[in-house]
Amino acid sequence: MQENRVSRWYFGGVSSSAAACVTHPLDLIKVHLQTQQEVRMRMIGMTLNVVRREGFLALYSGLTASLCRQMTYSLSRFAIYETVRDKMKRKNKGPMPFHQKVLLGAFGGFTGGFIGTPTDLVNVRMQNDVKMAAEFRRKEQILTKDFFPSEMCFLEGLRKLFSGASMASSRGALVSVGQLACYDQSKELVLATGYLTDNILTHFLASVFAGGSATILCQPLDVVKTRLMNSEVQYGSVSHCLTETAKLGPNAFYKGLVPADCLIPHTVLTFIFLEQLKQHFGEMVVT
Repeated sequence: MQENRVSRWYFGGVSSSAAACVTHPLDLIKVHLQTQQEVRMRMIGMTLNVVRREGFLALYSGLTASLCRQMTYSLSRFAIYETVRDKMKRKNKGPMPFHQKVLLGAFGGFTGGFIGTPTDLVNVRMQNDVKMAAEFRRKEQILTKDFFPSEMCFLEGLRKLFSGASMASSRGALVSVGQLACYDQSKELVLATGYLTDNILTHFLASVFAGGSATILCQPLDVVKTRLMNSEVQYGSVSHCLTETAKLGPNAFYKGLVPADCLIPHTVLTFIFLEQLKQHFGEMVVT
């Protein structure tokens, strides 16, 4: 019998929040690129335009909403996935098969995506605010006396808080399969070679593969989700949004693909932070 440390249920949310503080500018530029009706600017041009118009700190517009999103969406999916995975691992005295990890990751991601939809919607709108004229901007701070979701609920209805919930949940499922299931599986494969131990290099290699998998899986849904959440009346349904986006050509579903690779650095940082939290502050269990 030996003692091992396992992640606590809230470590995923904390790690994702810490990673978001670093990668938020990339996420903001991605939102701007995805909400263009026509391809007018590329990544560098959009970044320079934002900085020139609003200053460097504008790249962190909506950071508070992003952190709220991570502490709802990411915390939920990590908590579901890791809690069930660790219990199954102890019960079966070994790792779960890959197909079970995929199913568990999809369920956790779908649930987390739905729970985090309101904060995700606020995050998208706040990030998109900086390219609108001042008189047309929405609330620029989430934590004010007029809490943005409550104001939006009053003006646009309760259902608007969950605008794009189906897409956000579906995207959450795909991201979690790419990140959580693929990270665990790739980490096990790397360790099985015997060349590396459970150290930061192993965590880095596994998380790069997981981030790349998540990016490939979710990019088309990410574009549609962003458009739905940023729209007040433009799209009547998911199918309408899909149709209108498709009219712009196949490449429209991959707008912002380069900055969307912020999923890779975000995934890498998230799992490195998570593994460090687990090693130093994780719960001790006997196996």
